[in-house]
Amino acid sequence: MQLTHPTAGAPVTATYWMDHAWLGTHVEPGVTLDVADGRVAGIRTGVGAAPPGATALRGLTLPGLANTHSHAFHRALRATVQVGSGTFWTWRELMYRTASRLTPDTYFDLARATYAEMALAGITSVGEFHYLHHAPGGTPYANPNAMGEALIAAAAEAGIRITLLDTAYLAAGFGEQPNRHQLRFSDTTAEAWAERASLLKGDDHALIGAAVHSVRAVPAGQLATVAQWAQERRAPLHVHLSEQPAENDACRAAHGRTPTRLLADHGVLGPRTTGIHNTHLTEADIELLGSSATGTCMCPTTERDLADGIGPAAALQKAGSPLSLGSDSHAVIDLFEEARAMELNERLRTHVRGHWTAAALLRAASADGHAALGRPEAGVLEPGAPADLTTVALDSVRTAGPVPRLAAETVVFAASAADVRHTVVAGRHIVRDGRHTRIEDVPRALAEAVSALHG
Repeated sequence: MQLTHPTAGAPVTATYWMDHAWLGTHVEPGVTLDVADGRVAGIRTGVGAAPPGATALRGLTLPGLANTHSHAFHRALRATVQVGSGTFWTWRELMYRTASRLTPDTYFDLARATYAEMALAGITSVGEFHYLHHAPGGTPYANPNAMGEALIAAAAEAGIRITLLDTAYLAAGFGEQPNRHQLRFSDTTAEAWAERASLLKGDDHALIGAAVHSVRAVPAGQLATVAQWAQERRAPLHVHLSEQPAENDACRAAHGRTPTRLLADHGVLGPRTTGIHNTHLTEADIELLGSSATGTCMCPTTERDLADGIGPAAALQKAGSPLSLGSDSHAVIDLFEEARAMELNERLRTHVRGHWTAAALLRAASADGHAALGRPEAGVLEPGAPADLTTVALDSVRTAGPVPRLAAETVVFAASAADVRHTVVAGRHIVRDGRHTRIEDVPRALAEAVSALHG
């Protein structure tokens, strides 16, 4: 595994000229952005043409997108899980089968290609919810973090930033030992998990965070250990929460309370915590999440693919829970689709249109997602922010026609990942004119990595 960070090498000094830029509240024509040391050094408006030496970005340039929730190995499930019928629980058996075939080397290959697909979709940072820690059967690798380090190296090769959310996954259910598939996920205790996770090293490219897989996978008495580990490091802490009614029912049977209440009672909720899905909640759950400023990551393409249901995103945000977006199982990798799906799902649920503006949906796909991943300074085009950008074409068959001042609405409600023309990370061009600059043939890399697991 060769490690080339997107922020590595000599400091970048560059100027980008954007014929249209999203500045958080409006579309501004003719903007230059200066880069120094991988950060935005200055912004100038009213620049009608690209200055000498500037790189032109034609379309609508946005802050780089944040994919808050990813399971990289799920990319190998695309299409194969669409045969037949079933539920989340039958889908999970197919997922276990794929997980059992991964090694550090094959995981690197798959993740590298998957993260390159994300770069092509305008994603500049990913939150990897990582629980595939050990060899099959649960035996640790000689390097106990071989799998996590493979993910960090893969993101570096693909040119995007990563927050590795090292995940505690200790049980099959309330009072149940891990099954044969889950043995490679488990460190046996939260203390052993913390000892291994503490060996991981972060930097500007890779932040290290923590995750509780779910209340069914971490015994209640060990939740505080994971929360304390994250608190001591001021690291992000994520948790799958109430994705399935069966989890709620089992939690009530075991503890006499909802999963949200259980997490609150053990100190897991708070501003650095993000609940993933937050689908089947009571009004009291919503109030607990909002009043504690715990975030919510919605993953609409996965939630609909797995028939999970539609979560109360609007109610959660109104209660005080910041919203972010993730592609989760990678049924598709397209943050524009995730953003509009959150709005369109709410329209179907309520029979009312217009719950979020395009600006609010872009914020969920960028600034609030980056904040959930431990980068609160990212996701804006402002001096001092990381120079992470994505440019979306305004002249494709999906985006042509609307006036430029409506470019944000065009991108959110009509564009797709295929319309991304440029992705810049730390001032460096990772995707140029729709082609990845580091991985020559991303489709081939994906095909080969997936074939190696199914062959």
